[in-house]
Formats: sequence, structure tokens, C-alpha cells
Amino acid sequence: MTRSIDAHQHFWDPGRADYPWMAGDALAPIRRPYGPGDLAPLLAENGLDASILVQTRSSLDETSEFLGIAAATPFIAGVVGWVDLTDPDLASTLDRLRTLPGGDKLVGIRHQVHDEDDAAWLDRTDVRRGLEFVFAHDLTYDLLVRTRELPAAIAAARAYPQGRFVLDHCAKPPIATGFDQVWADRIAELAACQNVWCKVSGLATEAVWTDWDAERLFPYVQHVARGFGADRLIFGSDWPVCLLAGRYGVVKTALEHCLTQLGSETRGKAFGPNAAAAYRLRV
Repeated sequence: MTRSIDAHQHFWDPGRADYPWMAGDALAPIRRPYGPGDLAPLLAENGLDASILVQTRSSLDETSEFLGIAAATPFIAGVVGWVDLTDPDLASTLDRLRTLPGGDKLVGIRHQVHDEDDAAWLDRTDVRRGLEFVFAHDLTYDLLVRTRELPAAIAAARAYPQGRFVLDHCAKPPIATGFDQVWADRIAELAACQNVWCKVSGLATEAVWTDWDAERLFPYVQHVARGFGADRLIFGSDWPVCLLAGRYGVVKTALEHCLTQLGSETRGKAFGPNAAAAYRLRV
């Protein structure tokens, strides 16, 4: 039986490394260390068995560290790490990561594409070459994009039908300012690519942090469900970023409520089986 999985969570320690995206007063509440000891009781309290640990910095050192944590932490089912996709020696880098403690738990790669100045970064020849190495190593690629970068994400998914892509946070729809049709249309285009899964994650922090509930998130979950269907939706908490908008249990319950409204099958597959399929997890 597939374990119940939180497919998107992070660890970090601002005292040991720099996190440029964490600057500013608004993110001060989460600017402290978070590690396995913080997450373990939250998973247990909320009926979850395992998690996928996702990169937070453009750092090979972090990727290596996360693999080591995964090796020592049974509930971490997989790691989505960072590598330089433009590195001409990327194949060797991926081979080396696989030899490290926890290397067998490397299941995917991610880059903060939405922070690149170039909206078409995923179209670059050197980046595409890197994606080829990622897929040749049977790894999944996480798409961290917003509406602006979705056309390049769509083009990449079409260019590599043999590759597996996971869209993080439903491409961060602008929930706080209202439903956006451009986002909706581009999501529908991406969902037409059968090699792309979508994480129902990170939505509460795209809403007004102090004024949101499940019903306000539901139109966005419903829209991605229309495109991706029951087999390609994946639950993720985005903890501890989600703490900006609410406690772990509050956010998990809200997203679970949205998924349950779409049917028990959709809810059930989103909490484990679909993540196992997208990341080829050994669960």
C-alpha cells in the first residue's frame, strides 16, 4: 500500500546559509531553522507517513546535505535537489550525487525559474541540454514557474514527452488579486501534456495571508483538476513557507477539503499514489 505523502516540504537554517528569497520583514516569521525534528510530529498529527524534501537554494552543497538528511530520516521518501542545468559536465555531477549517502533518494531536480530575468529561460539551448541529462538519469524535473514562464514550460514539456515534469504550486496563481484567465488558459495548455503532474501546494500563501479559506482556494484547485485529472494531482504542504498563512494542519485540511470536493478518488490519489508515480518512489 502506498504511503500517504506530503510531496513538497523544505528544511533550512538561515544561520548557516543565505536565502535571498527570504529577505524582508514579511518573511521574518519563518526566518529560523527548520529540520526533520520539526516536521516529524506534524506529519504524524496529520495522518501522513512520508515527505519529499525540496531544494531552497541554488546550491550543490544543499543538495548533498539534503541527501544526507534523507539517508538518516526514514520518513523522507525522496529529494528534489538543485544542479546547474547549464553545466556541460552535468552527467558526471548527477552520477556523483547518486554515490553520496542518500543518493538513492534523489528523485528530481528543480531551479527557481520564476526568479530568472529571462521568461524564456527554459527555452535556452544550454538549459534544454541539461534537461536531457536529467531525464537520461530517470529524474523528474520540478517546474517552479508563474504565469509569465508558463509558455516556456509548455514548450519544454512538449519537447521532452519522455520526461516527467511536476508543476509546483499550480504555477502560483494570483489568488490575492482574483482569478486570472491568462493563468487559467496556460494551465490548460500545460495540462494537455500527459507527462506533467501538478502539485496542489503553495496556494494559501498566494492568497491574502490573513484572509483565506478552503472555499477561496477551491476555484483554482478545481481548474487544475479539470486539466490534470485525478491521476496527475499531487498534494504538497509547502511547509514551512505555508506557515506565513496558517499552521500546517490548517493548510493541509483546507487543501484536503478542496480535493475531497472533487471526489474520493481524486483525494486518495493526490495523497500518495500520484507522487509515487511522478517521482518513481520506492514506497
